[in-house]
Amino acid sequence: MPAETMTKTRWVYAFGGGRADGDASMKNLLGGKGANLAEMSSLGLPVPPGFTITTEACVHYYGNEKRYPAELEGEVATALKIVEQQTGKTFGDPANPLLVSVRSGARASMPGMMDTVLNLGLNDQTVEGLAKLAGDRRFAFDSYRRFIQMYSNVVLDLDHHMFEEILDEHKERLDVTVDTALSADDWEAVVRDYKKAVEGELGQAFPQDPQAQLWGAVSAVFASWMNDRAKFYRRMHDIPESWGTAVNVQSMVFGNMGETSATGVAFTRNPSTGENRLYGEFLINAQGEDVVAGIRTPQALTKIAREEMGEKNPSMEEALPDVFVQFKAVVEKLETHYRDMQDIEFTVEKGRLYMLQTRNGKRTAKAALKVAVDLASEGLITREEAVMRVEPSSLDQLLHPTIDPASNREVIATGLPASPGAATGKIVFTAADAELQGGSVGAVILVREETSPEDIRGMDAARGIVTARGGMTSHAAVVARGMGRPCVSGAGEIHIDAKTGEMRARGRTFKAGDIITIDGSTGEVLTGDVKMIEPELSGDFATLMEWADGVRRLKVRANAETAVDATTARQFGAEGIGLCRTEHMFFDPTRIQAVREMILADDEAGRRTALAKILPMQRDDFVELFGIMEGLPVTIRLLDPPLHEFLPHTEEDIASVAAASGLDPEKLKRRVEDLHEVNPMLGLRGCRLGVSFPEIYEMQVRAIIEAACEVATAGRPAPIPEIMHPLVAKGEEMKFLRILTDRVARQVIAEKGREIEYLVGTMVELPRACMRAGDLAENAEFFSFGTNDLTQTTFGISRDDSGRFLNAYIDKGIFEKDPFVSLDQEGVGDLIRVAAERGRAVRPDVKLGICGEHGGDPASIAFCESVGLDYVSCSAYRVPIARLAAAQAAIGEREKDR
Repeated sequence: MPAETMTKTRWVYAFGGGRADGDASMKNLLGGKGANLAEMSSLGLPVPPGFTITTEACVHYYGNEKRYPAELEGEVATALKIVEQQTGKTFGDPANPLLVSVRSGARASMPGMMDTVLNLGLNDQTVEGLAKLAGDRRFAFDSYRRFIQMYSNVVLDLDHHMFEEILDEHKERLDVTVDTALSADDWEAVVRDYKKAVEGELGQAFPQDPQAQLWGAVSAVFASWMNDRAKFYRRMHDIPESWGTAVNVQSMVFGNMGETSATGVAFTRNPSTGENRLYGEFLINAQGEDVVAGIRTPQALTKIAREEMGEKNPSMEEALPDVFVQFKAVVEKLETHYRDMQDIEFTVEKGRLYMLQTRNGKRTAKAALKVAVDLASEGLITREEAVMRVEPSSLDQLLHPTIDPASNREVIATGLPASPGAATGKIVFTAADAELQGGSVGAVILVREETSPEDIRGMDAARGIVTARGGMTSHAAVVARGMGRPCVSGAGEIHIDAKTGEMRARGRTFKAGDIITIDGSTGEVLTGDVKMIEPELSGDFATLMEWADGVRRLKVRANAETAVDATTARQFGAEGIGLCRTEHMFFDPTRIQAVREMILADDEAGRRTALAKILPMQRDDFVELFGIMEGLPVTIRLLDPPLHEFLPHTEEDIASVAAASGLDPEKLKRRVEDLHEVNPMLGLRGCRLGVSFPEIYEMQVRAIIEAACEVATAGRPAPIPEIMHPLVAKGEEMKFLRILTDRVARQVIAEKGREIEYLVGTMVELPRACMRAGDLAENAEFFSFGTNDLTQTTFGISRDDSGRFLNAYIDKGIFEKDPFVSLDQEGVGDLIRVAAERGRAVRPDVKLGICGEHGGDPASIAFCESVGLDYVSCSAYRVPIARLAAAQAAIGEREKDR
């Protein structure tokens, strides 16, 4: 490219003083925080001036062995000069120092996952200048000790507990309990001890050069993009590592300058319930980290909120009434401008309001539904926009139990209702124990003084979270809401001794392992296992789902083979069954003996005798499913797993089964040995069973058609069975199986004198089947992509064993996501595209769907919409998620065409 046509990359964008170089549309480049700071500045709101180092600089940093772009230092120096001009202060000037904050800001909000440094620019000289300028020596040294602790932790990698211990020692010596009781002299003594501790740990003095401090903080923020908690959070929320984070450098304003100064966090609507009422909290004479870190329990913003919570300390509305009026007008303007609920950080310095951040607020699924429906009803957004506002996966929060109001509630502590829902589990006091004992292993409740970003894995593994300190916007509360975990924060009645593994509350002592229940909707902690009830999916949920159903194209079915699953699926809006796995019926204790007799039979006649016992059981199963589905399609997969799975394997189990069933133990043992395969996943299973032992599939087809005739004869809606042959690879296999199916179906229809509509198709789960889909379509009326096995056979990875190494692959960027959770659109997706195209070329009306776990994954559903599949099928509890995701996918595809 000729030099004159090359566009120079810009790494720094300024904001503040009523103007900005960027705006909200530049979120990918400036990150969410930087883009919104620029937007607020352009709106004329009181934003302290600063500048944003772009996400591209972060990408460059990691792509070039952690080196900055050559032009970055000069651009930062220029931007810093502009901030100096706007504030009338100079960075590093001992007499008139400019202090800045250095914060992260990715394009997707990641609360608490990356690092922040406040009060940067303070040293032994500038602290004296700050004291004189402010006329408040106590404030200056309070700010300095905060900076030393934060910078030492974030940039110098020193344990913050070391500083807390020093501060606690000073408090004990002075016989005080709160930070605000310390005088200027006290803070000077704390600062001296902090600096001694740093020098003792590092062998060198705490850095005094403001420029070195600035670049140390910028590097630390970039580095925090790759810390363990940030990586885990990105993986949990599907945030690509390649996005990088921006860095926001902003002139400091101080909420810790006395009784007319404050800091706080506010939501324009309640993030737990969605109620249209200002919600949040603040602290007088504090800095922002005090609120979000849960170090001090904050006060309510409004008088009514204070009264409802039974608090005595004045609300912001009462303590700073003039500022509150201005603040309320600003937040209303922001919600109207962004047309969404806003999460706002603010500071009041000596009675003057400053806006530090606004972003679309994280909210519970319940709140997301209400806010979306209300905003559409208020005319701020359209119904389609409302559908797009709710994260489909978040609906999972609504599909789980809450405490039965009739239950006996023995309350042992009360805190703040930080994240709704209820959970029961064993008490654990550390995030490590939650990881070890929780998740799929067992139910645990993580009980902590307060949580920090490092606890995120333990929070994810826990069923619920309780903290003794912190408010509604503390780290625990924000992260728990995002995860859908019930949380009670600020439960000051609880006294925790993690070393002894005990918790005391209301005169009682509880140990690690004791069972408690928490109600995140009321803020109550209860003793024991309390009865739960299922949620009612009505109101805002029903309204939004109706809007979603009105725009989606993809049908949504459920994977179900029991009456309970099928009934649940219908309640959640399933439009049929996309996968009924008949082997699950074979494992039923009432019929497993007959199945084993069939497997042990010496010849076809013996197998048919045993299958005749199974036939009426299978027929009854299908009658029940057809009745529940009331004329909707039901896709039934014929027997798929290898036969050895139905037999016992150990000597002890063989002897036990033989004794219980009257079978010959030696014969049973020999048959187990005969059926042994080196790689059973690729052995005698799927349609190979139907080809090798046609009588098995003949029995199943007969059971299906007889059941359909029985239901139709009873006057109920005629069922539409879709008979699916698994693991087909060749057109000749499909032809053989189609002839078998039609022959048996015609026999039954003739016997019953009842015409039944049915379809014959295949589960496409092999790469060859995709490539030769045209051959299959000659005899298959539908394809159901079994994406679980198709992913296994495409990658050559066993999903049962992949957990041993997939996380390492994701951490190293080889896989962006687990391909068994979200469809590999490049490889497996291309195979599906090929199969769809080649199948339709032979049979234009071939029905196409997927029935693997990907059927409930929003990203995979979007892919299915783009390929033009007809339906997705997923577990019953993910049907609402799939309905909403399908609607969003349809809207997304229409947007592409505009």
